[in-house]
Amino acid sequence: MKTVFKYIIVPGALVMIAWLVQGIFVKPSLTRDWARDQALMPRIKFINDNQVKIRNIRNAHYRSTDDFDLRHYDKAYDLDALETAWLVVEPFGKFGAAHTLMSFGFSNGDHVAISAEIRKEKGETFSPLKGLFRQYEMMYVVADESDVIRLRTNFRKDVMRLYPIKTTKSKIREVFVDMLKRAERLAGAPEFYNTLLNNCTTSIARHARRYSDKPVPWWDYRYLLPSTVDAISYDLGLIDTDLKLEAARTHFMITERAQKITELGHFSNRIREF
Repeated sequence: MKTVFKYIIVPGALVMIAWLVQGIFVKPSLTRDWARDQALMPRIKFINDNQVKIRNIRNAHYRSTDDFDLRHYDKAYDLDALETAWLVVEPFGKFGAAHTLMSFGFSNGDHVAISAEIRKEKGETFSPLKGLFRQYEMMYVVADESDVIRLRTNFRKDVMRLYPIKTTKSKIREVFVDMLKRAERLAGAPEFYNTLLNNCTTSIARHARRYSDKPVPWWDYRYLLPSTVDAISYDLGLIDTDLKLEAARTHFMITERAQKITELGHFSNRIREF
């Protein structure tokens, strides 16, 4: 019993106290010395019911993960032209670690990716353990696919799967608008990232439950293993495929295809040549 108290109960109590103290005294901020690629937050303005203008859309040109030309641009989008939605899953590391994001396609061929991420300070790297203790703010990166997807396929060399979502255009619009509204809220009212409760996958789940006619659980133990988020989506009938899950994972893997693309203006079309 003494051993249990010494090695389990006491450390657990200390961790809980540290967490509570941080909750009281540590507050999220918008004014830190941010990493260059995350210094600008996207800003959203709904012009009318059918048009939205997005500022600070990121379109970095990478030579490596640390060497890149940083570019941003502003663009207005016609919400009536929204046609497709895509779930992107990037498994990496061990124990089911993954990053998830959403992308949206328009009738003119444009694609806009939205990725919930930690907002890194200069020199900072991600640690799941630190992510439990209010060490990172959250941001939504709005970017071209040739930025956020190509960074991962071509330079991080991670597996990437791009799944088409089966739903209606009206629901695609609801989710897109909902994600943009949260991106704008975060630009004015910062939140802390949390490895368990407020991460890329739980953020996607909060928005994407609008896609499904079935009830989407606000919590699923598989959220702790984000690489299985495609399994949750598959079980809900949200992935537009007749394939079994493992076959779909192979079919919608885009890493090798993305690595062969040299004309970045055609990147979004080419990665969809399934």
